[in-house]
Amino acid sequence: MSKFKRKFIDLLKIIFPSTGIELIIFLFFLVVYGYLGSYIAIHYKIIFDSRIPWDAYFSFDNKSIVMTGGSFERHPLSYYFFNWIRKLALLFADGKMDGNFRFALAWFSNIAVSLSIVQVFKYLKNIIQLPLFISVLLILFLGSFSTTILLSFTPENFTYTLLLLTLFNYYSAIKLRNEEKIPALALVFSGIGIGGFTITNIVKVFIPVAFEKDVFKNWKKFGNAAFRIILTCVCFILLYLNRIDFKYENIFNKTNEQYEKFSNVNTTPIWDMILSYFFGGNVLFSNFITTNRNNMQGYEYKGLLMDVYSSWIPYVFIAVLLSLVFWSYFRNFKNKLAQILMISFLLDIIIHCVMRFGLHTSFIYGGHFVFVYPLLLGWLFQSYKNSPKILSSLMVIFCILFVYLMTNNYLRMHEFFWFLNTYY
Repeated sequence: MSKFKRKFIDLLKIIFPSTGIELIIFLFFLVVYGYLGSYIAIHYKIIFDSRIPWDAYFSFDNKSIVMTGGSFERHPLSYYFFNWIRKLALLFADGKMDGNFRFALAWFSNIAVSLSIVQVFKYLKNIIQLPLFISVLLILFLGSFSTTILLSFTPENFTYTLLLLTLFNYYSAIKLRNEEKIPALALVFSGIGIGGFTITNIVKVFIPVAFEKDVFKNWKKFGNAAFRIILTCVCFILLYLNRIDFKYENIFNKTNEQYEKFSNVNTTPIWDMILSYFFGGNVLFSNFITTNRNNMQGYEYKGLLMDVYSSWIPYVFIAVLLSLVFWSYFRNFKNKLAQILMISFLLDIIIHCVMRFGLHTSFIYGGHFVFVYPLLLGWLFQSYKNSPKILSSLMVIFCILFVYLMTNNYLRMHEFFWFLNTYY
């Protein structure tokens, strides 16, 4: 077998289920999310309505994303990807943007999210080496998050970003565990793919490079790492500039415009937006509010948004979950793989909580970081594998969180369907 063929097969084994249990997990989520997305696509118009460009539910820009890939300053290369998604969906729907078109879009999202959960499971099982029971509990926990539920039927950049980020985190963890460097070609493709969907995420591709063995102790290794990063940046920048016909001044104008638009909302206290929207809304559905919208062309429609939490219980849930996550980080402070996860998470915290970009709608950005929660919880459980009493206590706390999460999100989805039945 040629070296190229072997590497290609190894890559397929990383991306797709490669064992029986991984296939079962993939099929389980494919069926559950598939039923949900199929029902919504067939009976309602909310996944894609040619009259509604944005904000039909939770600030997702379904039509805008499907037709254009989103704004070039934030999603520079997604235009090309969604051209293919749209063409494939139209092929399935015989050229009509009807229920079959929505069905295809929902299933593309379903496959992407289900594969993302498989990537998290592989990390828990193969990298952290948790017992199967705990690994399954953690992915069921992730699968019940508001973000994974919504993205499983939503055609959005965040849907595919979730897949690419979980895949890259697992792939880079394998390389670092084996004390290997991330190949230049893999880094370039990861940078273009991940950064192409959301430009700020390209930084996350470079974080594992800083943790390669002796990269700061050996000038040759440092130079090689710098070359790979520079090569990735050059390739990305050239593709980005080609996308906008090398009119680079548009990047700065549009970026400033978007920052002003999405960072100056003061209707809710910042601390509450941080807890309810950024840390909480991606995991635990909060209260919903219905808003009046229009498409700037005379068509009026209803939108659904998340409000801040109205009870003290969700705040306690988020506080406990974050305590476990940060406990895991400090417990595993010398673990470079845990460091990579937290640094990646901190990047999102800086962008949304410190710089306040999109903080009032940060519940839609979960695809960038929600997978960090189960992975860091996994590292926490692993660190106490030889302390049965502490591990048992952690499992009790986790199970209480899990039960509350499933109950809350199940009831909130009933409210979501009330909204669909009433307006769509």
